[in-house]
Amino acid sequence: MNSATPLIELRNLAKTYRKGAETVEALSGIDLTIEAPAMIAVVGPSGSGKSTLLHMIGAMDRPTRGDVVVAGQDLNRLSQSELTRFRRTTVGFVFQTFNLVPNLTALENVALPMEFNGVTGAVRLQRAHTLLERFGLANRLKHYPQELSGGEMQRVAIARAIANEPPVVLADEPTGNLDSQSGRMVYELLREIARDRTVLVVTHAEELAQVADRTLHIRDGRLLEASPVTTTSR
Repeated sequence: MNSATPLIELRNLAKTYRKGAETVEALSGIDLTIEAPAMIAVVGPSGSGKSTLLHMIGAMDRPTRGDVVVAGQDLNRLSQSELTRFRRTTVGFVFQTFNLVPNLTALENVALPMEFNGVTGAVRLQRAHTLLERFGLANRLKHYPQELSGGEMQRVAIARAIANEPPVVLADEPTGNLDSQSGRMVYELLREIARDRTVLVVTHAEELAQVADRTLHIRDGRLLEASPVTTTSR
C-alpha cells in the first residue's frame, strides 16, 4: 500500500441501535485518519462507544452511516465473502476473554487462522511454533487453554492475531482478566508488535494508555479531539 494512503480512515462515522422504543447512538460523527504503524489506546467511560469503534474498523458490524476504509478497502462496498476475507487477512483480533478454541492446543490455536487462509500444514505449524517461542511459550505448545494461565492464554491469543501478518490488530480490553504482572507482559507484547503494524487497544488500564503512541478519548460516541486525528510514524 502506498505510504501516502491512510491505513485507516473513518469519515463521518455513525452507528445507532434500537433498544426497545429507544434509539441509542453508539458513535456519532467520527472522523479519524491513521497513517502509519503505531500503538493507539482508545479510552472512555463504559458505554462511550469504544468497542463499537473497533467493531466498525474490524468489519464485525456495519455503520449506520459514514465510511470505513482500511488498508485501501472501503468496507461499505465489500460483499459478505469479501468482508470475511478482509477479517482473515487485514485485521487480527484480541479479546478480553481470549476466545481460544478449548479443544485445540496452543500450537493449533495459533495455526488455525492460517489454515482458514490457505496456508499449508507444515508452514502454518512452523510459523505458529516460531510465534509462540517468540512470546516465551515454547514449553506450552501442546497445552490446552485450560492448562494455561490467563497471561499465557492472552499471549497465545496475540500470537494467533498476528499469524496471518495483518497490518491492523484490534484489542478489546486485552488485560481486563489479568493480574498486574501478566498485564505488563501483554503491554510489552502489544508494544513490540506495534513496531510494524497498527495496534488499536480499547482499555481502562492507565498504564497501557501511557505506553501508547496516541490516546483517543471517546465520550458519548464522539472523539473529544479535533478531527481528523493523524498518527505519524515514530
